Amino acid sequence: MGLTFWATAPIYHSPQPSAIEAIPWLAWAAWLGVFVGVLPLVMAYVVWGERKLAGRFQDRLGPNRVGPFGLLQSIADAVKLLTKEVLVPTEADRMVHLLAPLVILAPAFLTLAVIPFGPGLAAVNPPAGLLYLVAISSLAPLGLFLAGWSSRNKFSLLGAMRAVAQLVSYEVPLVLATVPVVLWSGSLSLVAIFDRQVDLGWFLFSPPGMLGFLILTISGVAEVNRAPFDLPEAESEIVSGYHTEYSGIRFALFMLAEYLGIFGVSCLGTVLFLGGGTLPFVGAWQVRAVGTDSTLGFLLTGGSAVAVFSAKVVLYIFGFFWIRATLPRLRVDRLMDFAWKYLVPLALANLATAAVWFELAIRPAAPRPLLAWLVTGLMTAGSVAGVAAINRAVATRSRTEPAGRALAR
Repeated sequence: MGLTFWATAPIYHSPQPSAIEAIPWLAWAAWLGVFVGVLPLVMAYVVWGERKLAGRFQDRLGPNRVGPFGLLQSIADAVKLLTKEVLVPTEADRMVHLLAPLVILAPAFLTLAVIPFGPGLAAVNPPAGLLYLVAISSLAPLGLFLAGWSSRNKFSLLGAMRAVAQLVSYEVPLVLATVPVVLWSGSLSLVAIFDRQVDLGWFLFSPPGMLGFLILTISGVAEVNRAPFDLPEAESEIVSGYHTEYSGIRFALFMLAEYLGIFGVSCLGTVLFLGGGTLPFVGAWQVRAVGTDSTLGFLLTGGSAVAVFSAKVVLYIFGFFWIRATLPRLRVDRLMDFAWKYLVPLALANLATAAVWFELAIRPAAPRPLLAWLVTGLMTAGSVAGVAAINRAVATRSRTEPAGRALAR
């Protein structure tokens, strides 16, 4: 209650329920068709896009044989995976071996249920949608561990344990990066967070918002096992990781879960910091220009929001591909150090900065944006410099300290 005393009503409202909305099972069937029927096809062409972009980055052509411009390459790969024989180790736990990819895939689909793709375009709108999303995504480490443990392969088990350690570690700064958004919007509902940015502007446009967005993006890259945080499935090592003993359709489920995770993280970052389907600086005008009182106005406003939202998600995903083509894989100890020694302290310091921004730029009746930018900008720069300096001093001390004294300590 204390967070909502200053909140305003949303500046748009949906028209009377349509025929689909009036029949619950029809609405659920429509959303299920989008999630289960359309999204896997979209992910297939996301894979094609990544391979084409990787080819451009590496000065080669990429897929160009199957279909025009290689457009059917992903379909051919999907058919190959669907028709390949599923091999299960003799000593494996067959039931758990089958359930593990399903446990990983289910959260990837369920997280999309609370994403508002536009005004009134969320499958469900629970009051604690962000909390639901965090809880659902935490099931993925369980699926990874089950995949490695059920294979009865020591290297697969070690890879699964390393994957779980990475995901649990980077989930902490990811969740902490969302707390400023909850403070500023006064709600855990993703729809309410979208509404608040229509009124206030993108949360990205503030020093704590920029740092929070950066932490969320880096943690998201690690959460979906993408380079340079792709140690759970490091192909250059003895085995590829937790899914070494998987083939055929079961391996395809792991791939689908990974790309759905990329899509989900991109949608989350877009909703929390990039204003959802609104344009920068004109979010309220974009919604009010046509209005949402009539069905036609609601469709036009929703269509423009979905188009803008899709463009942002495409650019976000392009960032994932660019990072993969640019940065080398981290060493495992440095990967864990980066989470606990850099991202977590920065996320905690950012909470204090976000509270100052709230008191100066959002809460008061007469906000002082210039003062808020000055104070929080200095606080953000100071927190980044302070965390970097402390870690540099600790690293220097560990290198110069005699080995015997270090062991004794």
